Amino acid sequence: MQYSYYPGCSLEATGVEYNLSTRAVAGALGLELVELPGWTCCGSSSAHAVNKDLALGLAAHNIALAQEQGRDLVVPCSACYTRLCKADHEMRHDPAEKARAERLAGFSYTGKIQIYSFLEIVKDRVGCDEVARAVRKPLTGLKVACYYGCLLVRPPEVRPFDRAEDPTSLDELAAALGAEPVPWCYKTTCCGAGLSLTRPEVVEQLVARILSAAREAGADALVTACPLCQNNLEMRRPAQEGIPVFYFTELMGLAFGLGEAPGWLKKHLVDPFPLLQRFSLVG
Repeated sequence: MQYSYYPGCSLEATGVEYNLSTRAVAGALGLELVELPGWTCCGSSSAHAVNKDLALGLAAHNIALAQEQGRDLVVPCSACYTRLCKADHEMRHDPAEKARAERLAGFSYTGKIQIYSFLEIVKDRVGCDEVARAVRKPLTGLKVACYYGCLLVRPPEVRPFDRAEDPTSLDELAAALGAEPVPWCYKTTCCGAGLSLTRPEVVEQLVARILSAAREAGADALVTACPLCQNNLEMRRPAQEGIPVFYFTELMGLAFGLGEAPGWLKKHLVDPFPLLQRFSLVG
């Protein structure tokens, strides 16, 4: 299966390990990700709050590029995924917004391509059974709190691939890798997102609650699909808190026995190697 691939800004910088692990895991599953030529910032979590034309124009530009390629678009970052899906939804259902987007981006929208998160592709297109067949080093005994964040499955009317309040995609995928997903109540609680730079004290409070809840649920680690969430959960954690936070693609790479997987983990702010060594997942 071949898809156009939109890495987004974070995966070229603070979330480079998410980019590397996504590409490696895709290859292991027989998925071909073709990077979108000329892609630009999607506007992320700030443009729409400042300038609606800018927010729509940036997203529409990247959708136009994907439309030119003629392939469905895969987006790993939750923030990018949400912005692109929101713009696509507006163009599909609002003629005035469609006309505005076409004017801003200089293209004619056809609606022929679909936008997917990489988690959605793995879970629904590849399937957990196929993922389980690719496992070489099961994550047996590893208890994980699957953290979706507030963007990945919201708003449900825009891209309803999972339940907005009690999603299960990450949990099912973690189980297919041999891990044990723990039940907990903070799956979709906001981590503070972009407030990490402007109101770090707010993010620190939110992150402390999330990590404390994961600990209380018995988790050894958290699993996420969002580079902003991953960064906040590690960077704004309480000083005494050392619970590791993984991208789901990193755990897939470890379970698949990919030789490059340990290299991705060296970029983490919380050292995950003691935990992984305890479960014999790295040397």
